[in-house]
Amino acid sequence: MQSLNKLCTPEEKLDALLKKYAELLEEQRGEQKQLRFLQKKQGHMGKERDQLQYEHSRHILAHSKLEGLCRELQRHNKTLKEETLARCREDEEKRREITTHFQSTLTDIQAQIEQHSNRNNKLCSENTNLADKLKHIISQYEQREESLEKIFKHHDLQQKLSDTKLEQANAQLQEAEEKHKREKEYLLREAIDKTKKCYTLMEQELQLKKKLALYSQKFEEFQTTLSKSNDVYASFKNEMEKMTKKMKKLDKESNVWKTRFESTNKALSEMIEERTVKENEYEMFVVKIDKLERLCRALQDERKILYSKIKGIRQTDGCPSPARDPKTARALRQEADAKKEECKED
Repeated sequence: MQSLNKLCTPEEKLDALLKKYAELLEEQRGEQKQLRFLQKKQGHMGKERDQLQYEHSRHILAHSKLEGLCRELQRHNKTLKEETLARCREDEEKRREITTHFQSTLTDIQAQIEQHSNRNNKLCSENTNLADKLKHIISQYEQREESLEKIFKHHDLQQKLSDTKLEQANAQLQEAEEKHKREKEYLLREAIDKTKKCYTLMEQELQLKKKLALYSQKFEEFQTTLSKSNDVYASFKNEMEKMTKKMKKLDKESNVWKTRFESTNKALSEMIEERTVKENEYEMFVVKIDKLERLCRALQDERKILYSKIKGIRQTDGCPSPARDPKTARALRQEADAKKEECKED
């Protein structure tokens, strides 16, 4: 109004109003185009937000599934570790029991072997003593035979001297022979008994050797079972290493999913911030449009008043009315049509 009051003639005022009105129309159209563009952008952003929310939900489901799988794997690993520890403990206890039993049996066998060896040594010493005794008895017998031969010779020489002495000597000879037979039989019996004892000891040695062979076979079988258990333990170690590698891969994948989830959350927060800014701008544009509509209405009212004033002035002055002027009429029609279209669009 201040700028209109500065002007002198009403035509200048009208031109200024028209220019101002045209500028406001252009600004309004530009703002409407910008508003449409922002609305389209808002719709696109809403679609992207929905897609991101859907991907976010999918990522959350995948993350929960991965966490469940990781828990199941941890439980399985715990159960496997407990089972392997129990098996290892049982194997160690069995090994200890077997080793203790084997050592006890070996000590018993060694003690028996030592006892039998001592018995054999005693028997050998007794056999040697008996052989020495036999040699001594045989030497005595030979000495006695020599003495008897001497006696016989002496008796032949002294047959004539004394028959009585000869009978006594024969009796003594008979008694000595009987004693010698008895001693010989006794020694033979003792030798047979000792040989029998030797044979029994030899049989016992053979039985002990067989037992040793059996124990050695059992020990070899125990060693084979130990080697098999070691192979099983090694295979289990390999399986545990494979499971640890799989767990590391799953941890890496979960970290990747976590980074992606954090990036999507950041993008979502940024999109929400942009949306709030755009909503604020949209509200500002709505306020501006309301103000412009009010101004347009005020200008239209002022234009009507000015047209009525101009008509009254021209009628008084005898000038042609603006309705008869074709240029002004066209301009007014165009403005009216533009306002109608704007009102329809609004």
